[in-house]
Amino acid sequence: MVENVPILSHVHDGLTIEGYSRAAVQTCWRINELKVLFDCGVQPWDFMGTPTMFISHAHLDHIAALPAYVSRRRMMKMDPPVIYMPDTAVDMAWDMLQMFRRLDRGAMPCELVGLKPGDQHDLSREYVVTALPTKHTIDSVGFVIHQRRHKLKPEFTDLQGHEIRDLKIAGTEVTTETKVPVVAYTGDTNPKGLDENEVFYESRVLISEMTFVAPEHRKEKIHKHGHMHLDDIKARADRFKNELIIASHLSTRYTDVQVKKFVKKGLPGALDGRLKLWI
Repeated sequence: MVENVPILSHVHDGLTIEGYSRAAVQTCWRINELKVLFDCGVQPWDFMGTPTMFISHAHLDHIAALPAYVSRRRMMKMDPPVIYMPDTAVDMAWDMLQMFRRLDRGAMPCELVGLKPGDQHDLSREYVVTALPTKHTIDSVGFVIHQRRHKLKPEFTDLQGHEIRDLKIAGTEVTTETKVPVVAYTGDTNPKGLDENEVFYESRVLISEMTFVAPEHRKEKIHKHGHMHLDDIKARADRFKNELIIASHLSTRYTDVQVKKFVKKGLPGALDGRLKLWI
């Protein structure tokens, strides 16, 4: 049995969030039930079975293991994966994979798809992913996964099942579609990435960065480099409607004990228990 690289796992309302994120080290996430990966700073062995990946930006701790992911799927005779990333990163990422192909003398079969903010991709008939604009030092996007739900239109609620069926056969649209944000992932961003995408505050699960937590670290410098501070979360506490907020991508300047201490002092109650530190 091949062991994974170290990852953490948390289950919320039937969704399993797995991965590991530490600034400048590695970031990777999997939502297994939705068959989707976010970022590839490291490639846990059993993550390779998931065929669809969304990369938020091309910093090393978020993309370094991409060649391993593609190559392992080929070696295990799996279908080539589909990998979505900011549009401006596609050509360079392809060049990187071809460089590894020459070094490794093994094929790198995959499909790279460029994304711009607002672009959408259907994960299935039920789920759709949308790219969102975020604010980092290079081109970056966040993501939200919506669940499509169909509700019978009010004018048809009193009809019998066979009557509704006949209307559908005749071409009448008997339902309306709504989209419920289920999982959102910010990637690396400063607070504007949150504030300019209200859906981050509304998604059932939010995976966000909180790179800095110490009071002495200057927020203007942190924001300039495309990151967030604990105080940014605190200042927006009333806006988070999420059931679960995962705070991740913590700086290696802190020990886990220090992180817990700063968060307990700066955000007592941890947003009514909804904030989970990914440490």
